[in-house]
Amino acid sequence: MPRRPDNLETLHLSLELLKRIPRQRKIDSRELQIQLKEAGYERDMRTIQRQLESLCEHFDIERDDSSRPYGYRWKESAPGLSLPGLTEQESLLMTLAEQHLHHQLPVSLMKSLQGFFEQARRNLSPMHSGEAVARAREWLSKVRVVSTTLPMLPPKIKPEVFEQVSQALYNNCWLEIIYTNAVSKRTQAKVMPLGLAQQGVRMFLPCRFEGYDDTRNLALHRIQTAKCTNLRFQRPPDFDLQAYDDNGRFAFGVGGKITLHLWVKDELAVLLAESPLATNQVITPYVGQKGGCELKATLTDSSMLVWWIRSQGDSVEVLAPESLMDALTSKKPT
Repeated sequence: MPRRPDNLETLHLSLELLKRIPRQRKIDSRELQIQLKEAGYERDMRTIQRQLESLCEHFDIERDDSSRPYGYRWKESAPGLSLPGLTEQESLLMTLAEQHLHHQLPVSLMKSLQGFFEQARRNLSPMHSGEAVARAREWLSKVRVVSTTLPMLPPKIKPEVFEQVSQALYNNCWLEIIYTNAVSKRTQAKVMPLGLAQQGVRMFLPCRFEGYDDTRNLALHRIQTAKCTNLRFQRPPDFDLQAYDDNGRFAFGVGGKITLHLWVKDELAVLLAESPLATNQVITPYVGQKGGCELKATLTDSSMLVWWIRSQGDSVEVLAPESLMDALTSKKPT
Protein backbone atom coordinates (compact mmCIF):
# COMPACT_ATOMS: atom_id res chain seq x y z
CA MET A 1 0.00 0.00 0.00
CA PRO A 2 2.71 2.63 0.78
CA ARG A 3 4.11 2.23 -2.78
CA ARG A 4 0.82 2.97 -4.49
CA PRO A 5 1.02 6.78 -4.66
CA ASP A 6 4.56 6.56 -6.07
CA ASN A 7 3.46 4.09 -8.74
CA LEU A 8 0.52 6.30 -9.69
CA GLU A 9 2.78 9.36 -9.86
CA THR A 10 5.22 7.47 -12.08
CA LEU A 11 2.36 6.41 -14.36
CA HIS A 12 1.18 10.02 -14.72
CA LEU A 13 4.69 11.17 -15.53
CA SER A 14 5.14 8.41 -18.11
CA LEU A 15 1.89 9.32 -19.88
CA GLU A 16 2.78 13.01 -19.93
CA LEU A 17 6.19 12.23 -21.43
CA LEU A 18 4.76 9.84 -24.03
CA LYS A 19 2.26 12.49 -25.16
CA ARG A 20 5.06 14.98 -25.71
CA ILE A 21 7.56 12.86 -27.62
CA PRO A 22 7.23 13.82 -31.31
CA ARG A 23 7.61 11.67 -34.41
CA GLN A 24 9.04 14.12 -36.96
CA ARG A 25 11.73 15.73 -34.80
CA LYS A 26 13.79 15.04 -31.69
CA ILE A 27 13.09 16.54 -28.29
CA ASP A 28 15.53 16.64 -25.39
CA SER A 29 15.00 16.33 -21.65
CA ARG A 30 15.38 20.08 -21.06
CA GLU A 31 12.51 20.94 -23.41
CA LEU A 32 10.40 18.15 -21.91
CA GLN A 33 11.07 19.50 -18.42
CA ILE A 34 9.82 22.96 -19.50
CA GLN A 35 6.67 21.49 -21.08
CA LEU A 36 5.95 19.39 -17.98
CA LYS A 37 6.35 22.44 -15.75
CA GLU A 38 3.85 24.37 -17.90
CA ALA A 39 1.43 21.45 -17.48
CA GLY A 40 1.86 21.51 -13.68
CA TYR A 41 4.39 18.68 -13.31
CA GLU A 42 7.58 19.96 -11.65
CA ARG A 43 10.25 17.24 -11.84
CA ASP A 44 14.02 17.38 -11.54
CA MET A 45 16.12 16.59 -14.59
CA ARG A 46 17.43 13.29 -13.24
CA THR A 47 13.89 11.95 -12.68
CA ILE A 48 12.88 12.85 -16.24
CA GLN A 49 16.02 11.29 -17.74
CA ARG A 50 15.48 8.09 -15.74
CA GLN A 51 11.90 7.85 -16.91
CA LEU A 52 12.90 8.44 -20.54
CA GLU A 53 15.39 5.58 -20.36
CA SER A 54 12.67 3.31 -19.06
CA LEU A 55 10.26 4.36 -21.82
CA CYS A 56 12.89 3.63 -24.48
CA GLU A 57 13.06 0.05 -23.21
CA HIS A 58 9.30 -0.54 -23.38
CA PHE A 59 8.18 1.58 -26.36
CA ASP A 60 9.39 2.16 -29.92
CA ILE A 61 11.21 5.34 -28.94
CA GLU A 62 14.57 6.14 -30.47
CA ARG A 63 17.31 7.82 -28.44
CA ASP A 64 19.95 9.93 -30.16
CA ASP A 65 23.01 9.87 -27.90
CA SER A 66 25.40 11.46 -30.39
CA SER A 67 25.40 14.65 -28.32
CA ARG A 68 24.12 15.88 -24.97
CA PRO A 69 21.40 16.35 -24.00
CA TYR A 70 20.06 13.20 -25.71
CA GLY A 71 17.23 13.58 -28.23
CA TYR A 72 14.11 11.38 -28.25
CA ARG A 73 11.45 10.66 -30.86
CA TRP A 74 9.12 7.87 -31.94
CA LYS A 75 10.60 5.49 -34.49
CA GLU A 76 9.26 5.80 -38.05
CA SER A 77 7.48 2.46 -37.91
CA ALA A 78 6.13 2.94 -34.40
CA PRO A 79 2.35 3.35 -33.92
CA GLY A 80 3.08 5.91 -31.21
CA LEU A 81 0.79 6.68 -28.33
CA SER A 82 -2.90 6.71 -29.08
CA LEU A 83 -4.19 9.73 -27.20
CA PRO A 84 -7.56 8.99 -25.61
CA GLY A 85 -10.68 10.84 -26.72
CA LEU A 86 -9.23 12.42 -29.89
CA THR A 87 -12.02 11.68 -32.37
CA GLU A 88 -12.15 12.68 -36.05
CA GLN A 89 -14.03 15.86 -35.15
CA GLU A 90 -11.56 16.72 -32.37
CA SER A 91 -8.66 16.02 -34.73
CA LEU A 92 -10.18 18.48 -37.18
CA LEU A 93 -10.57 21.09 -34.42
CA MET A 94 -6.95 20.60 -33.28
CA THR A 95 -5.68 20.94 -36.86
CA LEU A 96 -7.60 24.19 -37.40
CA ALA A 97 -6.41 25.48 -34.02
CA GLU A 98 -2.79 24.79 -34.95
CA GLN A 99 -3.22 26.62 -38.27
CA HIS A 100 -5.03 29.71 -37.00
CA LEU A 101 -4.11 30.15 -33.33
CA HIS A 102 -0.33 29.73 -33.39
CA HIS A 103 0.11 33.48 -32.79
CA GLN A 104 -2.75 33.78 -30.30
CA LEU A 105 -1.54 31.14 -27.85
CA PRO A 106 1.62 31.21 -25.70
CA VAL A 107 4.53 29.37 -27.30
CA SER A 108 4.85 27.17 -24.21
CA LEU A 109 1.22 26.09 -24.56
CA MET A 110 1.62 25.37 -28.27
CA LYS A 111 4.66 23.22 -27.46
CA SER A 112 2.80 21.35 -24.73
CA LEU A 113 0.02 20.58 -27.25
CA GLN A 114 2.45 19.35 -29.90
CA GLY A 115 1.65 15.70 -29.19
CA PHE A 116 -2.05 16.36 -29.79
CA PHE A 117 -1.35 18.28 -33.00
CA GLU A 118 0.75 15.42 -34.35
CA GLN A 119 -1.89 12.89 -33.34
CA ALA A 120 -4.54 15.00 -35.10
CA ARG A 121 -2.47 15.15 -38.30
CA ARG A 122 -1.98 11.38 -38.23
CA ASN A 123 -5.69 10.80 -37.62
CA LEU A 124 -6.55 12.88 -40.72
CA SER A 125 -3.74 11.57 -42.94
CA PRO A 126 -4.52 9.50 -46.09
CA MET A 127 -3.22 6.37 -44.33
CA HIS A 128 -6.44 6.35 -42.27
CA SER A 129 -9.61 5.28 -44.08
CA GLY A 130 -13.28 5.53 -43.22
CA GLU A 131 -16.10 7.90 -44.13
CA ALA A 132 -15.82 10.01 -40.96
CA VAL A 133 -12.07 10.53 -41.44
CA ALA A 134 -12.53 11.37 -45.14
CA ARG A 135 -15.19 13.97 -44.38
CA ALA A 136 -13.11 15.58 -41.63
CA ARG A 137 -10.04 15.65 -43.90
CA GLU A 138 -12.09 17.10 -46.77
CA TRP A 139 -13.40 19.90 -44.54
CA LEU A 140 -9.92 21.45 -44.39
CA SER A 141 -10.19 22.21 -48.13
CA LYS A 142 -13.73 23.57 -47.77
CA VAL A 143 -13.03 26.51 -45.43
CA ARG A 144 -10.77 29.51 -45.79
CA VAL A 145 -10.21 32.89 -44.14
CA VAL A 146 -10.47 35.47 -46.94
CA SER A 147 -8.79 38.88 -46.75
CA THR A 148 -10.98 41.98 -47.24
CA THR A 149 -7.98 43.92 -48.58
CA LEU A 150 -5.25 43.28 -51.13
CA PRO A 151 -3.59 40.05 -49.90
CA MET A 152 -0.10 40.63 -48.50
CA LEU A 153 2.50 38.28 -47.14
CA PRO A 154 2.99 38.64 -43.37
CA PRO A 155 6.22 40.32 -42.23
CA LYS A 156 8.68 37.88 -40.68
CA ILE A 157 8.65 37.67 -36.89
CA LYS A 158 11.71 36.12 -35.31
CA PRO A 159 10.59 32.88 -33.57
CA GLU A 160 12.83 33.57 -30.56
CA VAL A 161 11.31 37.05 -30.23
CA PHE A 162 7.74 35.75 -30.32
CA GLU A 163 8.59 33.08 -27.75
CA GLN A 164 10.05 35.62 -25.31
CA VAL A 165 7.18 38.08 -25.88
CA SER A 166 4.48 35.45 -25.33
CA GLN A 167 6.28 34.15 -22.23
CA ALA A 168 6.49 37.65 -20.73
CA LEU A 169 2.85 38.36 -21.60
CA TYR A 170 1.66 35.05 -20.17
CA ASN A 171 3.55 35.46 -16.88
CA ASN A 172 3.14 39.27 -16.47
CA CYS A 173 6.91 39.83 -16.62
CA TRP A 174 8.83 42.86 -17.82
CA LEU A 175 10.32 42.49 -21.28
CA GLU A 176 13.69 43.87 -22.40
CA ILE A 177 13.68 44.72 -26.12
CA ILE A 178 15.61 46.35 -28.91
CA TYR A 179 13.12 47.91 -31.33
CA THR A 180 13.57 49.52 -34.76
CA ASN A 181 10.69 51.74 -35.91
CA ALA A 182 9.51 52.50 -39.47
CA VAL A 183 12.20 55.18 -39.95
CA SER A 184 14.97 52.86 -38.68
CA LYS A 185 15.32 54.55 -35.27
CA ARG A 186 16.73 51.96 -32.84
CA THR A 187 15.48 51.94 -29.23
CA GLN A 188 16.54 49.78 -26.30
CA ALA A 189 13.94 49.67 -23.55
CA LYS A 190 12.12 47.72 -20.87
CA VAL A 191 8.39 47.39 -21.54
CA MET A 192 5.32 46.01 -19.81
CA PRO A 193 3.53 43.72 -22.34
CA LEU A 194 -0.26 44.08 -22.12
CA GLY A 195 -1.64 42.12 -25.06
CA LEU A 196 -1.25 40.80 -28.59
CA ALA A 197 -3.37 41.89 -31.54
CA GLN A 198 -3.39 40.61 -35.09
CA GLN A 199 -4.44 43.24 -37.62
CA GLY A 200 -4.53 41.69 -41.07
CA VAL A 201 -1.12 40.08 -41.56
CA ARG A 202 0.60 42.16 -38.86
CA MET A 203 0.98 41.49 -35.15
CA PHE A 204 1.08 44.31 -32.59
CA LEU A 205 2.13 44.40 -28.95
CA PRO A 206 0.29 46.98 -26.82
CA CYS A 207 2.71 47.84 -24.02
CA ARG A 208 3.89 50.51 -21.61
CA PHE A 209 7.48 51.66 -21.46
CA GLU A 210 9.14 51.71 -18.06
CA GLY A 211 8.45 55.07 -16.39
CA TYR A 212 5.46 55.96 -18.61
CA ASP A 213 1.68 55.50 -18.20
CA ASP A 214 0.59 55.74 -21.85
CA THR A 215 0.06 52.60 -23.94
CA ARG A 216 1.84 52.21 -27.27
CA ASN A 217 1.64 49.64 -30.05
CA LEU A 218 4.84 47.98 -31.21
CA ALA A 219 4.93 46.00 -34.46
CA LEU A 220 6.18 42.56 -33.50
CA HIS A 221 8.27 42.13 -36.66
CA ARG A 222 10.24 45.28 -35.78
CA ILE A 223 11.41 43.89 -32.43
CA GLN A 224 15.00 42.86 -33.10
CA THR A 225 15.68 41.14 -29.75
CA ALA A 226 13.52 40.33 -26.75
CA LYS A 227 14.24 38.88 -23.32
CA CYS A 228 11.65 37.92 -20.73
CA THR A 229 12.93 39.00 -17.31
CA ASN A 230 12.15 37.50 -13.90
CA LEU A 231 10.61 40.81 -12.76
CA ARG A 232 6.83 40.54 -12.47
CA PHE A 233 4.37 43.43 -12.67
CA GLN A 234 0.74 44.03 -11.72
CA ARG A 235 -1.41 44.58 -14.80
CA PRO A 236 -2.69 48.18 -14.85
CA PRO A 237 -6.33 48.20 -13.67
CA ASP A 238 -7.11 50.97 -16.18
CA PHE A 239 -6.13 48.87 -19.21
CA ASP A 240 -8.61 46.60 -21.00
CA LEU A 241 -7.68 45.20 -24.41
CA GLN A 242 -11.29 45.09 -25.63
CA ALA A 243 -11.91 48.73 -24.64
CA TYR A 244 -8.54 49.69 -26.13
CA ASP A 245 -9.60 48.18 -29.46
CA ASP A 246 -13.11 49.66 -29.25
CA ASN A 247 -11.54 53.10 -28.84
CA GLY A 248 -9.82 52.71 -32.18
CA ARG A 249 -6.28 52.43 -30.88
CA PHE A 250 -5.44 49.79 -33.49
CA ALA A 251 -7.08 51.98 -36.15
CA PHE A 252 -4.52 54.76 -35.54
CA GLY A 253 -6.88 56.85 -33.47
CA VAL A 254 -6.73 58.35 -29.99
CA GLY A 255 -10.15 57.31 -28.73
CA GLY A 256 -12.23 60.37 -29.74
CA LYS A 257 -15.71 59.84 -31.19
CA ILE A 258 -17.35 61.69 -34.09
CA THR A 259 -20.87 61.72 -35.51
CA LEU A 260 -20.43 60.72 -39.12
CA HIS A 261 -22.85 62.05 -41.74
CA LEU A 262 -22.38 60.62 -45.25
CA TRP A 263 -24.05 60.53 -48.60
CA VAL A 264 -23.62 57.05 -50.13
CA LYS A 265 -24.63 55.42 -53.37
CA ASP A 266 -27.48 52.92 -53.24
CA GLU A 267 -25.17 49.95 -53.90
CA LEU A 268 -22.90 50.84 -50.98
CA ALA A 269 -25.92 51.56 -48.78
CA VAL A 270 -27.05 47.94 -49.27
CA LEU A 271 -23.65 46.63 -48.17
CA LEU A 272 -23.54 48.94 -45.14
CA ALA A 273 -27.08 47.93 -44.15
CA GLU A 274 -25.84 44.32 -44.08
CA SER A 275 -22.55 45.15 -42.31
CA PRO A 276 -23.11 48.40 -40.33
CA LEU A 277 -20.29 50.76 -39.39
CA ALA A 278 -21.75 51.14 -35.88
CA THR A 279 -24.61 49.87 -33.71
CA ASN A 280 -26.41 53.23 -33.92
CA GLN A 281 -26.10 53.52 -37.71
CA VAL A 282 -29.16 54.94 -39.48
CA ILE A 283 -29.64 54.90 -43.26
CA THR A 284 -32.40 56.94 -44.91
CA PRO A 285 -33.16 57.91 -48.54
CA TYR A 286 -31.36 61.08 -49.60
CA VAL A 287 -33.66 64.00 -50.29
CA GLY A 288 -32.24 65.43 -53.51
CA GLN A 289 -31.95 64.92 -57.23
CA LYS A 290 -28.85 62.75 -57.19
CA GLY A 291 -30.57 59.93 -55.28
CA GLY A 292 -28.61 57.64 -53.00
CA CYS A 293 -28.88 57.51 -49.20
CA GLU A 294 -27.84 59.39 -46.10
CA LEU A 295 -25.93 57.56 -43.40
CA LYS A 296 -25.43 58.69 -39.80
CA ALA A 297 -23.35 56.83 -37.22
CA THR A 298 -21.05 57.43 -34.26
CA LEU A 299 -17.52 56.15 -34.89
CA THR A 300 -14.02 56.49 -33.52
CA ASP A 301 -12.14 59.29 -35.25
CA SER A 302 -9.12 57.58 -36.82
CA SER A 303 -6.84 57.42 -39.82
CA MET A 304 -8.40 54.09 -40.75
CA LEU A 305 -11.78 55.82 -41.17
CA VAL A 306 -10.17 58.39 -43.49
CA TRP A 307 -8.52 55.61 -45.51
CA TRP A 308 -11.82 53.72 -45.79
CA ILE A 309 -13.71 56.78 -47.07
CA ARG A 310 -10.99 57.49 -49.63
CA SER A 311 -11.10 53.88 -50.80
CA GLN A 312 -14.81 54.20 -51.67
CA GLY A 313 -14.13 56.82 -54.35
CA ASP A 314 -17.24 58.61 -55.64
CA SER A 315 -19.56 56.20 -53.79
CA VAL A 316 -19.20 58.33 -50.64
CA GLU A 317 -19.41 62.04 -49.85
CA VAL A 318 -18.83 63.44 -46.36
CA LEU A 319 -21.55 65.86 -45.25
CA ALA A 320 -20.25 66.27 -41.68
CA PRO A 321 -18.21 66.85 -39.56
CA GLU A 322 -15.97 69.54 -41.02
CA SER A 323 -12.89 68.09 -39.29
CA LEU A 324 -13.26 64.92 -41.34
CA MET A 325 -13.69 66.94 -44.54
CA ASP A 326 -10.45 68.76 -43.73
CA ALA A 327 -8.64 65.48 -43.10
CA LEU A 328 -9.80 64.15 -46.48
CA THR A 329 -8.65 67.22 -48.38
CA SER A 330 -5.36 67.51 -46.52
CA LYS A 331 -2.25 66.27 -48.35
CA LYS A 332 -0.46 65.57 -45.10
CA PRO A 333 -0.27 61.97 -43.90
CA THR A 334 -3.12 61.23 -41.52
